[in-house]
Amino acid sequence: MRRLVLGSLAAGLVMWIASFIFWGPLLGWIPLSTLGDANAEAVQRALVANLGPAGSGTYAIPSRMTTAGSVLYANGPVAIVHFTNRGFPAFDSVSLIWGLVLAAGCAFAAALALRIVAGALDFAERVKLVALLAVAVAGYADLGQPVFNHAPWGFFLYLFVSDVVTWIAAGVVLARLLPEPEPETHYD
Repeated sequence: MRRLVLGSLAAGLVMWIASFIFWGPLLGWIPLSTLGDANAEAVQRALVANLGPAGSGTYAIPSRMTTAGSVLYANGPVAIVHFTNRGFPAFDSVSLIWGLVLAAGCAFAAALALRIVAGALDFAERVKLVALLAVAVAGYADLGQPVFNHAPWGFFLYLFVSDVVTWIAAGVVLARLLPEPEPETHYD
């Protein structure tokens, strides 16, 4: 159990570092479209005026749940907006701390799964298993957005690559730190 916990903490740290590289100041600008400051402020004012009273949430704009909304949706433009009423720092250190906790918890779940399902596999086989699962889960979760919701592909392709790389890096750590399988004893 000690190796499981230590491996989870180490893999969580690796996930956190990989995520910081992909989504922090170094590369985080790559998948995002930007507006000039004046346009961004105008959009903020429109968001506050139109979404602020309804509160924080994820909004399909226009709504597809009414006849008029369906017509508006078909004519475009459309958006899925993740809206928060309150502001927060652009680089929020509190979210970094909670991100590390989340990464360690997810790594622990992966470590338990590897221990249960892949305990008899060697290092290379464990890494292959994690890599295949990373591609499968990130593929459906991340690439499903442009497929099902017609979202622009660029952001979600970047998200997919970052998720796969992050999970493979964590998988390498977990595969190395989990106990190796016992060698088979052959009696002649």
